[in-house]
Amino acid sequence: MPKLSVVVPFYNVQTYAPDALKSLELNARDDFEFLLVDDCSTDGTPALLERAARELPGAVHLRHEQNGGLATARNTGLDAANGEYLAFLDGDDWLAPGHLARTLAAIESLSCDFVRTDHVKCTGRTRSVQRVPYGPQSVVADPRTAILPADRATSVDYPYAWAGMYHRRLLDRGLLHFTHGLRTAEDRPWIWRLHREAESFAAIGMPGIFYRRGVSTSLTQIGDERQLDFIRAFDQVLSDTAADVESDLLLPKAVRTYCAIIAHHFGSIERFEPDVARKLRSMSTAALGRMPRGVLDLVLDSMDTERSTLLRRVRGRRRTTAAGANA
Repeated sequence: MPKLSVVVPFYNVQTYAPDALKSLELNARDDFEFLLVDDCSTDGTPALLERAARELPGAVHLRHEQNGGLATARNTGLDAANGEYLAFLDGDDWLAPGHLARTLAAIESLSCDFVRTDHVKCTGRTRSVQRVPYGPQSVVADPRTAILPADRATSVDYPYAWAGMYHRRLLDRGLLHFTHGLRTAEDRPWIWRLHREAESFAAIGMPGIFYRRGVSTSLTQIGDERQLDFIRAFDQVLSDTAADVESDLLLPKAVRTYCAIIAHHFGSIERFEPDVARKLRSMSTAALGRMPRGVLDLVLDSMDTERSTLLRRVRGRRRTTAAGANA
């Protein structure tokens, strides 16, 4: 059994893939495997991965015949992974030399289910360290304790799958797979499930992952219908949280985060195609209507005036539409 499996999805990133692959080379060990998943790229990415499979120690090239999105590509890698520990990297990001070995040493010494790491956000030539929003460092804790409070950024608001490392027992328990077909916000149900159902975790700092922002092919830069999968992702968060034994405690956090994401998308609605913008409005109105009314009212009362006013207006569209239909 390899000590570590690293799942790396690629889709049309021929400009950036060489940096990711070079960083894997600078992290390679005899007991590491790198699962390079090509999600049916149509540029020069497949050729780069074929070469890496020949030259990069531990590399395995896996190819989709149809594009399935990031969640599905990660699942393909997880299904093929043999390691005692697992980690993720995206094909347009890169690692500092030796980062994987240092993170592995940390999780082994702590003997916990998973660890979360800081990362470096890269926008053009600008670099900034993004911290895990959890105070204690290298202290093993119950992951559920890192979900709250509702009105402050917590560990579930830091959903990046690649910012950490995970013991195989989580995979065996079904906690590491992503919701099939989600094209954006795929990390959100995943990180909530991890914090609800895993038994131990720690934040360890170690900002050795370089997260590239502003990539033209990234979904964060594209205003098409795939962006609306955040509705499906957060509906799953709400559904799963409502079924939790501590739902009364956790639902305000889930609802508040969902509301904040809706407000965020409305704040940049001009980047969406017109048909997608209309769907965003109607789907957001329906989503607010599905939220537990009492919890939603409390959340809106606690938010800042700008977002609260926006969300009340969006929610009000449902009542106006219903009244018009009844008339």
